[in-house]
Order: sequence, then structure tokens, then C-alpha cells
Amino acid sequence: MGMKKMRFLFEVLVPALLTGMLASMAEGRTHYYDFVLKETNFTRLCSTKSMTTVNDSFPGPVIRIHRGDLVYVNVHNQDDFGVTIHWHGVKQTRNPWSDGPDHITQCRIQPGTNFTYKVIFGEDQEGTLWWHAHSDWTRATVHGAIVILPTQGTTYPFPKPDGEHLLVLASWFAGDFNEEYEEYLSNQTGTSFDDIAFTINGEPGDLVACGGETTHRWLVDYGKTYLLRIVNVVVNSELFFAISEHNLTIVGTDGTYTKPRVTSYIMIAPGQTMDVLITTNQSLGHYYMAARQFVTFDPSITGFNNMTATAILQYRGNYPPPDVPSFPINLPLFHDLDSGLGFLSLLRSLATPEHPVNVPLNITTRMFVTASINKVNYTFEGTEVSHFAASLNNITFMDPTSSILLAYYRHTSGVYTTDFPDYPPSYYNFTGDTYPPPMSVLATKVKVLNYNESVEIVVQWTNLLGQGADHPLHLHGYTFYVVGMGRGNFNNETDPKGYNLVDPPERNTITVPKNGWVALRFLANNPGVWLWHCHFDRHLIWGMDTAFIVKNGETPETSILPPPAYMPSCAVQSLIRLEDFQDSVELFNEINVN
Repeated sequence: MGMKKMRFLFEVLVPALLTGMLASMAEGRTHYYDFVLKETNFTRLCSTKSMTTVNDSFPGPVIRIHRGDLVYVNVHNQDDFGVTIHWHGVKQTRNPWSDGPDHITQCRIQPGTNFTYKVIFGEDQEGTLWWHAHSDWTRATVHGAIVILPTQGTTYPFPKPDGEHLLVLASWFAGDFNEEYEEYLSNQTGTSFDDIAFTINGEPGDLVACGGETTHRWLVDYGKTYLLRIVNVVVNSELFFAISEHNLTIVGTDGTYTKPRVTSYIMIAPGQTMDVLITTNQSLGHYYMAARQFVTFDPSITGFNNMTATAILQYRGNYPPPDVPSFPINLPLFHDLDSGLGFLSLLRSLATPEHPVNVPLNITTRMFVTASINKVNYTFEGTEVSHFAASLNNITFMDPTSSILLAYYRHTSGVYTTDFPDYPPSYYNFTGDTYPPPMSVLATKVKVLNYNESVEIVVQWTNLLGQGADHPLHLHGYTFYVVGMGRGNFNNETDPKGYNLVDPPERNTITVPKNGWVALRFLANNPGVWLWHCHFDRHLIWGMDTAFIVKNGETPETSILPPPAYMPSCAVQSLIRLEDFQDSVELFNEINVN
């Protein structure tokens, strides 16, 4: 080869090729998945039952990508009821059409049909997220993790671990889940429908009947550092989690990085994920990884799931196995409020040039929202009965007959109203034992935000009916900064002075603490319709939710993407609509008048 050709090769072609490769890396790859929903048999706790799964697995398949990648998931519904899938924590930039909540952004994928989701991640999203069904309580068995690795050619903001592992913490229900759920809905009296066990990667562990043989085991080498990704997909419970004789260093939550924080346990709410580092520096042996419920409701109530799920961290090597693995004595007890609520304030954003913090400072929209358990009276089959309800600012949300997103996009009236209140109807001692009539208004009210609004929401826990418990609130389409949190009633003069505007944690799901409040901020720069709800499914079906409509910006690049060519039909109504509660509106008005 002549010198001129060599020079042309190195000065022109090689840079051009490198530029193309870098551009390709920046744009990311496209991944395709097929999810097949159908009934699968599983045996746990000495009993075999059939339940809905994806691709015959519990938990479901893991989506593993690099930052900047695009994902398409074709969902084939081979079960006998409709379903939707939500990509929890994924920002779905300008693409609410694939967000998934039933009758909010789409209607259900009916049996014998399929629908393809386009899953668009935020440019800054990296870490662990998850996916789950978002219709009825189907997510109890239809869920899985999403792992977002650093962009190819880059690495973590901490020393690269020697390996990684994934733990999915889930609920286990007795009997036929769908039949029991339908009976629970038709009962209409607020009676209990609870899980009977928790599982770690699909297994309840050693401390239950018929447990032990299939307990999940994680094999590790001595002297290594591992990245452990933890997802709480439990239906109605916050959990404590610990590993015997091993500390956990938290480095990420909800698809964002945090400043490293060493702890002996974590408290993780439904909907949240946590990335922790663990160094295997203990004596060769077997160590329990354990999860148990963090209970914040009335401690006199004893009928809760008090089962502790276990898995085993097992060192490789030649040594006599112990009769029983070591149990984490530092795992808090069920009603340990100090350990549970104290954990909430530990985390801080990484706040580096590579992972910056952009907390809105000039707030243009302020909201003060009460999260409450209420009650409604209505006529059911000719008899007046009472039912627990839940609300935000005294509004118990009713699922509409059509998709809110489609109605908004097509300018269809009569599906929702845009008057969700910024403030509660009355002020009182929210955490006290004396409260106003606990009746709520049933309506499909949403909050409208202009593009690029700087939003602050203070959420106040209330003790209405003496039924207060934590409320893990999840916002679709966004992450938000948790700038403040405290006990008691929020004081709008003194509490904002303590806000962290430097390195607050960035979350998509945050616990509103019992007897307390939390303050959130975000920039409304993702146009669409986005659900905001309690991630206790019991409270969700009782109406503790609303939706934000974020208007388009002034350019095509700041506007909602066009809908896909096909969306599932809304001919079949949501089963969890609270339409039977209409009589309670008249009762509420009568109470206020008198």
C-alpha cells in the first residue's frame, strides 16, 4: 500500500469510522422482547396452583439494556382476562401511549390479542427499574426487573463490582388469585384480601411449610464486591431487608445514583428499587438474606402477614455446611417505626458533573395534598353498606369509561374534569385523633400543568378514621426530588427553611410517612398524561390517585408523539371503577350542608 493511501486511510477513513461508531453508541441499540401472558402452575407452601405469568416465569423475564437503548415489547395475551403493562420508573419521553395504566393511557389488551409497547428511557436513566401489570392486582404475579447498564464505553460512578445479582421481593397469595380478587371486589365491604407470604426470587425460603429445598441461593466468592439490585414488587407492604453479618452500601435508587451510604438494613417500599454494594469478607459459610414487613398501621391489628422470607448467601469453598444459616439479628421488627421512618432521610443524590442535580428553584405551581383513608356509603344490591375509600385532597378517583390520554389527545369531553384541587377542602390537625367527617367526593379530576412548569407538591399524611399508614406514592413519566420530609403537620413558614436544594434524592416512588409529610419538586418537561398514585394496590383501587396532564411545548420536539397505529379498544370497562359509590356524593353534600 502506498504512502498516500496509508495517509488517506488514517486521516480520513479511520476518523470517519470512529465518528460513526461513537454516534451509534450515543444513539443506543434497539432491543425486542416477546411477553406471553398465560396460566402457569407453581407449587409453594405445600400447595400447587395456577397463576398468570409472563413466559412461564415468576418473577418474569429481565430486560437488560445499556443507557440510551430503545426497547420494544410485544405482549401476547393468552389468558382469559384483559391486562396492561407499565414500565415502572421509565420516563417514556413524549410517549405516554406506552406507559400502560388501565383507562389512564390505554385500555386493556384483551384475551387472544397482542399489543406492542415502545419503551423510551430518559437520557439520564441508569440503574434498576422494573415492569409490571397495571390492571387490577395482576402485578402480584406479572412483573420483572429492568437493568440499565452504563453506556457502552463508560462505567459506574463507583469501582466496578466483581459481579452482580438481582433480588425481586414479591407477594404470595393462597388459592386462585383471580377468583379471590373478584370475590374481594364483589364483597364491597372492605374485608381483607392479603398475601400469606413473601418471596425472594419466587421462593418463600426456609421458614415456611414445605420450604427449604427450593430456597433461592446466591453463590459468592470470598473477598469480592458485588452489586446487588433489589426490587420491591410486593402488593401492599413495605419491607425491611438485611443480610446476616454483611453491611450494605447504597449507591442507587429508582434508576438514579446516590452518594454511598453504609447501612446494616434497608427499608424499601412497593415500587422502589435499590442498588447496594456488598463485600463478601466474612467467614466461609451460609448467611440468610431476609425480608419482613414494616407495619405502620394500628399495632393492635394482628392479622397481617408476619412471615419472614429468606434466601441464602452462600460462600464457595471447602468447609462443613452449617446446620442452619446465620440470621440477620439487625433486621428490624415489624412495628419498628424509628428504624422504618428514620431510614427515609438517609439518601442523597450523587450530584456530580456526570450525574448532576437540577432542582427547580423558581416554583410556579404549588400544591398541598392530603393523603387519606376515607369511607363511602352506597347502595349495593338494595342494601346500604359502607366501604373504605382513599383520596388525595378528599377526591376519590374514579376510573373513566375511556382512556384519559385518548380523550385529551382527541379533545373529547365528558371523560374527566380539569379541576383537581391544589389544596384540601379544610385544614385541621391532620395527625390528630379528632377529624372532620371522613366522606370523600368521587370524581375523575386531573391536574393540568403547562410545559416547563416548576412544581412543588407537599403531601401530608392524615389520620382520618384512625386508619393512617404509610403511603408510597409513585409518579409516572417523571422522577422528582425529595427536598423535604418531616414528622407531624407541615408548617409552610418554618419547614421550607430546612429543604435540601443541593443534593436531594431523586425518586419515582416515595413514602409519605405516618404522622408526617414529604415535599417533592419536579420540572414538568415531559408532555402527556401521567398517573400519580399510592403503590399499595388496596389504596389504589380505593381511589388514592389522580393524573397530571402536561401540555405540549411550542415545538414538535416538546410535544406528545403521535399515537401508534393500533391501541387496544376501550369497549370493556375497567373492573375497579367506583361507579357504585355515586350515592355517597349526595351523602357528602348532605353532611356539609348540615
